[in-house]
Amino acid sequence: MANIKSQKKRIRTNEKARMRNRAVRSELKTLVKNVRVAVEEGNAEAAQTAAARAYKHLDQAAAKGIIHKNQAGNRKSGVAHLLKTLN
Repeated sequence: MANIKSQKKRIRTNEKARMRNRAVRSELKTLVKNVRVAVEEGNAEAAQTAAARAYKHLDQAAAKGIIHKNQAGNRKSGVAHLLKTLN
């Protein structure tokens, strides 16, 4: 454990950010999974709305630096490919 006051604070803030980032990454996986489930069920309307929500959250996570912008693009591409298989 650090002895310096500012370093102790940094440790606390890093832990808060880590937990917040972990929650966002988990949510992103769930949103992409929702698209996959809707496509497997053959529900085009639900898949479209789930994809739109996933796109928005992926872009927000990339903007905040939680995931890399290329990672967001790759995941969006995967979702688009899932939607394409539905049509």
